[in-house]
Amino acid sequence: MIKNVTRTQTGVRIEKRILKVLKGLAESLDITLGDLIEGIALHSFENKPPFSKETLLKIGHLKTVYDLDLTATDSHQFHEEDSENES
Repeated sequence: MIKNVTRTQTGVRIEKRILKVLKGLAESLDITLGDLIEGIALHSFENKPPFSKETLLKIGHLKTVYDLDLTATDSHQFHEEDSENES
């Protein structure tokens, strides 16, 4: 059954390598970034794993490509660098 939803535009700030992995994954799954994030959130709200083994392999590859070495343990412990110092 298709459910109607109301979406809103948001200005979420996110670590850039995480975003690259999410965008790459959405592209490989042929869905929008918003759909991917909604799916991850809804699965998490029900304490269900959002990804199949095949998708986790894709994520592992994308993490390597984009040099993403952060883990769940790192969550909420980030120190943000000044964007002025970035090239």
